[in-house]
Amino acid sequence: MFRLVERLSPLNLVSGINFQDLFLCRNYFGSLPVTIGLAMTNNLRSAMAEVGAMLTSAVLKMVGEKIGSAIGGRIKLQWDFNYDLKDMKMTLETIEVFLKDAERRSIREESVRLWLRRLKNVMYNISDMIDGFEAETTRKRKIMFPNLAICAKIKTAKEMKRMRGELEKVTKQHRDFSFASENSSNIQEVVSSDRKTSSKVEETAIIGRIQEKQKILDCLSNKILTQDFIILAIYGMGGIGKTTLAQLVMNDKKFKEFSPVWVYVSQVFDLDKIESSIISQLSKREPNMTDLEMVPPNMNIIMVLDDLWENDGFKLDSLKLKLKVGNGAKVIILVTTRDKTIAMRFSNVEPYKLEPLTDDMCWKIIKQKSAFEGRGDRECLEHIGKEIARKCGGVALATQSLGVHFTFQKG
Repeated sequence: MFRLVERLSPLNLVSGINFQDLFLCRNYFGSLPVTIGLAMTNNLRSAMAEVGAMLTSAVLKMVGEKIGSAIGGRIKLQWDFNYDLKDMKMTLETIEVFLKDAERRSIREESVRLWLRRLKNVMYNISDMIDGFEAETTRKRKIMFPNLAICAKIKTAKEMKRMRGELEKVTKQHRDFSFASENSSNIQEVVSSDRKTSSKVEETAIIGRIQEKQKILDCLSNKILTQDFIILAIYGMGGIGKTTLAQLVMNDKKFKEFSPVWVYVSQVFDLDKIESSIISQLSKREPNMTDLEMVPPNMNIIMVLDDLWENDGFKLDSLKLKLKVGNGAKVIILVTTRDKTIAMRFSNVEPYKLEPLTDDMCWKIIKQKSAFEGRGDRECLEHIGKEIARKCGGVALATQSLGVHFTFQKG
C-alpha cells in the first residue's frame, strides 16, 4: 500500500513515474467528462528532483528501521536471518553517509536521479520482503506441515539472497559517482545561478505561513529587548518554504528601520564571499565601510543567510565571530537550513522547525496557481485536485510547481 501511494504521488515524477501514472487516481473518483494535461519544464524537474531525493532518504530511513526491528525481534520472523539483515543494515548505513551529496547533485545530474530511483526501488523491495516474511510467519503458526516448512524456508532463503544481491549491485554503482561523505569539506560543486534567492517577496501571493511568521516575530521582539546579537535558524526539509518564511519576516514593517542584508550561502561554503556580500550591501548606507568592524553603533541590521549546508563547527564559529560586529548595533540574523544539527549549532536562541503545509493549504496553492476558480466545471475536478494536493506531502515548492503547470482541458 505504501508503494502504491508513493507511486501515484506527484513527488515521484522525477523518479521515473510519468504523468499518466499520476492520474490513475482518477479511477477512484469514477468517470469524469474531463482530461487533465500537464506541462513539465526544466524548472519543475529541478524542483521535483529535490523532493525526489529527499523521498529516497526518507524511504531508506524507514527500511533501516524495519530491518532493525526484525533484528531486534520486534518483527517476528519464522527463521533466523539476523546475519543477512545485519549485513543489509550496515550497507544502508554506509549509503546514508553519502546521501546528502547525492541529493545536491540530483538537482542537475540525470544519472544521479536514476541511481536514487534504483536505490529507492530496492528499498521498497526489501520492505515488501520483510512484510511478506512476517505475514508468512503468522500464517505458518496456525497451520504447519514439515515438508511445507522446508520448502518455505528454501524459498525464503532464495528471496533473501536475491535482495542482498540487488542491494549490493546498487551499492557498487554509487562508487561510480564519487559521492562526498556528509562530513567532507571538499565538495567543490558549482551551484547554478538560477537557484540563487533574494529578499524580494510578494506577500499577497503567499498562502499560509502567517502563524509561523508571527511566532518568529514575537520571538525576535522579545529577544531584542535583552540581546543585541540574535541568530535564529529556521530548519526543515527542502522545498517546505523556509526561504519564503525568512522573506516574510525580513520584509515586515517591524524592521523598516533596519539595514537589510540577504546572502545566499549555497552548498559551497565560502566565508570570504559571504563577508564581501554583507559589506557590499551595508556600504550602500555607509559608503566608507570596507570591513564589518566599521559598522556604526546606530546601524541596526536584519540579515538572512539562506540555504546553509556547512556543518563544520570551526567554519560556523568563524562565520558567527565575523557577524558579531558589536559597537552597540543590534543585529538579527535568520538562517535557513535543512539540517537540525546545523540549526542547533549555529543559533544562539531556540531554532524554529518549519512543519509541512496542511493538505488544505496545498489545495489552495494549486487552485491559485492554476486559475482553478475561473473554470465552470471546477466541481468535477475538485476531487482530483484535492487528492493531488494531499499527495504533495505539505511541500510548498512541489505544490507551487505543480499548480503553475496544471492545464485543465475539457474532454
